[in-house]
Amino acid sequence: MLKNQLVIFAYGNPSRGDDALGPMLLELVESENIRDDIMLLTDFQLQVEHVVDLENCQLALFIDASVDCLQAFCFQLLYPQKDDSYTSHAMHPSALLYAYQQIYQIVPPPTFLLSVQGESFELGDALSVSAKQHLEAAFQFLQVLLPQIETQIWQNHVTT
Repeated sequence: MLKNQLVIFAYGNPSRGDDALGPMLLELVESENIRDDIMLLTDFQLQVEHVVDLENCQLALFIDASVDCLQAFCFQLLYPQKDDSYTSHAMHPSALLYAYQQIYQIVPPPTFLLSVQGESFELGDALSVSAKQHLEAAFQFLQVLLPQIETQIWQNHVTT
């Protein structure tokens, strides 16, 4: 099986206003056709089945909209963390890494989360004006980040 240098997984619901930021950012990355060794994936939410998408990658990046990010975007290194919530309907990327570790009995690949600030998430909402600006800022950040797919370099860009 081929090994991908990087897997980028964007998630969010395009019908819920700013929740579309992750998939929209992934579309921008895809339009630039930055590298051949990057696998691009999108879904409405993360589920345990997505551990297989990480199986043959060297580095992973999750992209999502967030109300918790206090700037245009936040970039952080993730670690496996058990999710003790009562539902398995949707997962945080850290919980997915924990599941990966449990299933494969190995440490997951280095994984980062790019959270793009959003404010409007109601069904049928359009992308907010501020989210459009945050989308552009996050895309500019990725244009700097993606040509150098190395964990150490990415760690130097962590904002939170």
